[in-house]
Amino acid sequence: MLTVLSSIWEGGSGRFSIIVLCCWMLVAVLSLVWTPRSLWETDGFHVWQSPSWAHFLGTDGSGADIMSWLMAGSATELGIVALTVLLTATLGCLFVLSMLSSHLMLAHASVVVIDALISLPTVLLALILAVPLGPSVMVIVVACSFGYSLNLARVVRPQALLVARSEFVESSLSSGAGAFRVFRTHIVPNILPMLLVQLSMCAGTVILAEAGLTYLGIGVPSGVASWGHSLTTSVRFINVYPLAVVWPGLVVTLVVVALNLFGDALRDAVDPLTNPRLREHRTQVSTTVGGRS
Repeated sequence: MLTVLSSIWEGGSGRFSIIVLCCWMLVAVLSLVWTPRSLWETDGFHVWQSPSWAHFLGTDGSGADIMSWLMAGSATELGIVALTVLLTATLGCLFVLSMLSSHLMLAHASVVVIDALISLPTVLLALILAVPLGPSVMVIVVACSFGYSLNLARVVRPQALLVARSEFVESSLSSGAGAFRVFRTHIVPNILPMLLVQLSMCAGTVILAEAGLTYLGIGVPSGVASWGHSLTTSVRFINVYPLAVVWPGLVVTLVVVALNLFGDALRDAVDPLTNPRLREHRTQVSTTVGGRS
């Protein structure tokens, strides 16, 4: 892990992404215990204020502190991203496992069903879920996870199929290993670089999806701080006070770009073919283990 992280840090884009993402996480944790102003503190006499010592990023149309809402929204976004990525990875791996099944009927049916469902837009899934659940964070998480996991499985399947047909997988199966164990110990490690890139893109896209779904009224409910909520409440007054839109838009742009750059850097860092330091580390470990045995 240290070798991978140091390899990411050596690149300019990787260093930028790590700095931005660490700042995001620190602000999210800090916002749980402290914000410059209370989220419910409003002042009708000081609306649309420019940045000052009292309000570092100014105030919105209700006189609330913009910086406080953005800090609190960072924790909401971090929770949404973490849940979505975890659920996407779980569902995506299950879909890939079903498409690689030794039962030809199940494998072909899984491919056909996934190809059919992948055409459903995430917004439509969110609209369907919003009917029984109402606007909530779970609507965003479930809709995005289901849609992104389908795309992840479709993209990863060719590489996983290539690994599944390799000699070491066939040897493991012939020695009595189960399908799930082979998938976990042989296939997943070999598709991990591609999987990480897809999940990093998913993490960046879910932030944009949250902003869009919240703007449509089916995402984060009113009263819950989020970057999408900050954009939604201020975009109507962009002609009055453009900075109210610039700050949340800038934060969203920086985090999304950092997530995408981190995914690219992580893909190169965990792949021994593109990271010579990782190859050297594995050689040293193999030599040490061989010497002890």
